Amino acid sequence: MPYILNIETATKNCSVDLSRGGKTILCKEIAEEGYSHAERLHVFIEEIIKEAGITFQDLSAIAVSQGPGSYTGLRIGVSAAKGLCFALEIPLIAVDTLQVLASQANVSSGLIIPMLDARRMEVYSAIFTPNFENKRAVQAEVITKNSFEDLQETLYFVGDCAEKCKLVLTKENFIFLEEIKYPSAKEMSFLSFEKYKKNDIVDVAYFEPYYLKDFMMIVSKK
Repeated sequence: MPYILNIETATKNCSVDLSRGGKTILCKEIAEEGYSHAERLHVFIEEIIKEAGITFQDLSAIAVSQGPGSYTGLRIGVSAAKGLCFALEIPLIAVDTLQVLASQANVSSGLIIPMLDARRMEVYSAIFTPNFENKRAVQAEVITKNSFEDLQETLYFVGDCAEKCKLVLTKENFIFLEEIKYPSAKEMSFLSFEKYKKNDIVDVAYFEPYYLKDFMMIVSKK
C-alpha cells in the first residue's frame, strides 16, 4: 500500500497528514490567526515522517490542496509539495480544497455547500452531494438573501463564513454546521489515494494553485 503525504494550507489551518492505502496514519495541524504556515509546515512534515517510523524515500506521492483559498497559504503548501516531489522523484497530486472541506460533513441527504471567506460578503463556494460528488463547480460569489434560493433540498453550509453568512442566509432549509470551519489534510487521505490509483497527477514543473481570483496587492497610503 502506498504512503502519501497530504498537505493542506489553503486557510488558517496548517495541516499535514500521512496516509497509507487511503487511511490516515498520523496528522498534525494548527489553526492560528497569524498564518504560521511558513514556520510550522516543514516541522510538521519532519515530525510525521519520524513518528511514523518511515523515511521520505518510502513515500509514493505528495498530495496538496490546490485551492481556492489564501494566496500566501497556497503558495507555501504548493512550494513545499513541489520541492519534495522534485527531490524524491515522485508524483504530485492536486486535491480540490472545497471538496476536502465538504468531506467533513456527515449527512445522508440534502446538499453540502462548502464556503471559504473571500473578503466582505464574497465567498469561494461549490456544491456537493452527501457522497461528495461535485454538483456545481467552484466559483467566487457575493452572498445575498437570494443566494441558493433555487435549491429546495436541505443545504448544509460548512466553512469559515458562518458568522457573516448566517445573518443573510436564513431560509428554513439552510443549516450551518459551524463546527466545520477549515479544511483538514485528514480528509485528503481517501481523495488523494483515489487519484493515485487512477494516476490522476499534475505536472510538478508547471502546476500552480487554483486562486480563482487574481491576487490583489494593496499599496500602503502611508
